[in-house]
Amino acid sequence: MVRSALRLFLAVLLLAGAPWCAAADAVVQPKGSLVIIGGNLRPSNGPVWERIIQLAGGKGARIAVFASASGTPERSGKSLVERLNSYGAKAFFVPVAVKLSGSNYQAAADDRGLAEAVRNANGAFFAGGDQSRITRALRHEDGSNTRVLDALWDMYRRGGVIAGSSAGAAIMSSTMFGRPRTVLATLKLGVEEGEEITDGLGFVGDDVFIDQHLLVRGRFARMLPAMLKKGYKLGLGIDEDTAMVVLPNRDVEVIGYKGALVLDLSNAIVHEGAFNVTNVRVSYLDNGDHFNIVTRECTPSEDKADNKLDPSRPYYREPLFTADILGNSTVVDLMSKLIDSDQPDAIGITLGSPNGVQPDLGFEFRFTRTDDSVGYQSSSMESYSIYDVRLDIRPILIRRPLYQYK
Repeated sequence: MVRSALRLFLAVLLLAGAPWCAAADAVVQPKGSLVIIGGNLRPSNGPVWERIIQLAGGKGARIAVFASASGTPERSGKSLVERLNSYGAKAFFVPVAVKLSGSNYQAAADDRGLAEAVRNANGAFFAGGDQSRITRALRHEDGSNTRVLDALWDMYRRGGVIAGSSAGAAIMSSTMFGRPRTVLATLKLGVEEGEEITDGLGFVGDDVFIDQHLLVRGRFARMLPAMLKKGYKLGLGIDEDTAMVVLPNRDVEVIGYKGALVLDLSNAIVHEGAFNVTNVRVSYLDNGDHFNIVTRECTPSEDKADNKLDPSRPYYREPLFTADILGNSTVVDLMSKLIDSDQPDAIGITLGSPNGVQPDLGFEFRFTRTDDSVGYQSSSMESYSIYDVRLDIRPILIRRPLYQYK
């Protein structure tokens, strides 16, 4: 009787559109892991390559290689297969790519045999290139999943690892950049659906926005308009030759050459007019640091844990300013000095070419230490971990022409 009643209850739910079932599915957390790489992963970066294989089950792990984003997928795929195999994997190329000559990518993406090979793999790796080619190859024109994409999700939910570099990192969130402008132009003009931003594959969940090449290209600033447009409260941006490893419990570990930024908009306030936002919280995670997406807690690496900075003994004792906040790693350099200084804030500005869009409009980035701000320094090298710094961005007027001082 109980089983019959349960069957009847479920049948009624299905006839009613199954909202309860949909809600239940939405909270099921995959058992797999993600390795989100900011681009330009070097062949010699053993810790990242080895972690991918370890999460896939160790030596001999079968890893499906997707070069779908590449303009030369066969060559890129072959190189990645060889690289992964050199670290102990048994990788294989998945011929689903818009630019793969002599192939029908739409037919390949719905091939049952290919989908089964992906489903039975221990992991997948997405190469860099143009992320829109990935979603074009793995989704039908109506937006529904192909068989190969469904197989990827099955593998991930079962416990497999999905790794991606550059474009392969962009697809990890539900929203990704599609055809973006420059960072400064994005601040000035904003983003629109189907243009600057579009749908990703969403492996990391619907609550986190991902961006890549972050510090080298100053892209942290372009994350903010996209996050505000889509209502994201949390953003993770990863730099080149560096990875964020996201475990099933949503713990994030940074490994590799540089680090990652965490942008928290939970209490941010947006003001009218040109891009103007206050009370963004920014943290910098260095190699070995951890961050939990659920609890929002940051934990420094072992070599920093016993070296918390003492605000009463600052190293820097002069005003902190930069005229190029979007420069290569400038934001981290400025935050590192702020957290180890006697200054309450640090200011960076950005302005564009007099021949560019809205040439009279620039932006001031003000970073402020709060009671919650904390920093750690490595005991073996000059590197910092910086947690919970306040960021306010406001538009500023640039007087043109810029005159030479006399």
